[in-house]
Amino acid sequence: MPRKTWLFVTLAASGLSACGDTVAERAIVGAGAGVATAVVVNGNAGTGAIVGAAANVAYCEAYPSRC
Repeated sequence: MPRKTWLFVTLAASGLSACGDTVAERAIVGAGAGVATAVVVNGNAGTGAIVGAAANVAYCEAYPSRC
């Protein structure tokens, strides 16, 4: 597996593992992970932030015991 793919998977997992205590914290952590991932895969950082924030908030709302 290419190095970029491993880095992407690691960043995505790290972002979801550090959920935060409030919705705002979850959004910030997710946005950070999304931006980092977008930079690694040469994507749009703004889109990465939005997608990362939404994904982290949705995940933590769906599975609060895992956050």
